[in-house]
Amino acid sequence: MEHTKQHIVKEVKPGSIAEEMEIASGDKILAIDNTEIEDIFDYQFLIQDDYIEILVEKPDGEQWLLEVDKEFDEDLGIIFENGLMDEYRHCHNKCIFCFIDQMPKGMRDTLYFKDDDSRLSFLQGNYVTLTNMSDHDVDRICRYHLSPINISFHTMDPELRCKMLNNRFAGEALKKVEVLNAAGIRMNGQIVLCKGINDGEELRYSIESLMKYIPNLESVSVVPVGLSKYREGLYPLEPFTREDAGVVLSIIHHYQKLCMEKHGIHFIHASDEWYILAGEELPEEARYDGYLQLENGVGMLRLLINEFADALAERRGREGASDKVAPRELSIATGHLAYPYLKRMCEEVMKAYPHVKIHLYDITNHFFGELITVSGLLTGQDIRDQLRGKELGEELLLPQNVLRSGESVFLDDVGVADLEKALQVPINIVKSSGYDFLEAVLRR
Repeated sequence: MEHTKQHIVKEVKPGSIAEEMEIASGDKILAIDNTEIEDIFDYQFLIQDDYIEILVEKPDGEQWLLEVDKEFDEDLGIIFENGLMDEYRHCHNKCIFCFIDQMPKGMRDTLYFKDDDSRLSFLQGNYVTLTNMSDHDVDRICRYHLSPINISFHTMDPELRCKMLNNRFAGEALKKVEVLNAAGIRMNGQIVLCKGINDGEELRYSIESLMKYIPNLESVSVVPVGLSKYREGLYPLEPFTREDAGVVLSIIHHYQKLCMEKHGIHFIHASDEWYILAGEELPEEARYDGYLQLENGVGMLRLLINEFADALAERRGREGASDKVAPRELSIATGHLAYPYLKRMCEEVMKAYPHVKIHLYDITNHFFGELITVSGLLTGQDIRDQLRGKELGEELLLPQNVLRSGESVFLDDVGVADLEKALQVPINIVKSSGYDFLEAVLRR
């Protein structure tokens, strides 16, 4: 048979089955059990059995048929050049709230790529609209029983969904949820809330419609639309007010109570921004059902606060005295959203350890606009311009989410080394947990 799909091996894990079988970088995996591999899902499904046959093509064109005896579900140890083993699927929607459409010109090309690939939902936790999924895709998810899939619902009114996504098939795509639910596929959802469009009674309708998919649909987050200053020519959207946020929270809390009574889970969750905008206290940890929606900013601050409190109590109990920490002066920069909570945490550290002095700075997002308050969208140039000439101490701490994943570069292509040079201070990138925060603040 002719093999149209040829998946190139990038590297082989030491001590793996692949290394033992002399599979090497540059080899092509053509088929498993005489079945062509479409993408990573086919590959992961086909390698599960305890006996498989792999057709490999070496760089010189020679083909090897390898017989492999292994444990059921044991990995082969192959890392491919393309982690998806296929082309990434571009989003064809023109959502009225899309943040990528609100970015300035002149940034790197990868920042303008809109993905809507269901496979990335399983691999990386991305949210998909279902409009880019064929019946074949849905069948494979059900056949391989892939879970969980993360879905951008936004509204359960088919007509309104077509309008919000600017896609005439967006309402019809919701029928795929019925198929996934019937197959027992676990799901998580999100609703990007736009003022006067899918809030109020529309939000109530969406929540009630989604509740029928419990328990397979484990959680749904409600996040406010992010509005940058680059909206010329785009759909007119307004920011939510303090009063609006209070109304949204009252709706969510009402359905949390209903879901808890009926299903034993809170199900519908508000992102942290709503509580800050409304001036309300963050919910206690139990309300987050195990933090299923952290990546959507749901419970991120509560988790940080609780981890920090535990870490501080544990350290104080272990040391028994504040003089165990050497004198230290440092600085921290964060976005407007987290600033009040980090301020309290810094005050607690300085009270417990009087020899530690922390300068905390609230960075305004001039690059995207002042309505953008999360630290993950801060740029190197905003941090540089607003910290220049300030007291920074011996070290500047920045949260890990200000950088591109796995790289030392901010969204605006300013590098960490560039920022260190401009501010004349070493920079320490800190992971998002409260434990890491305290460790970074107290260590010398």
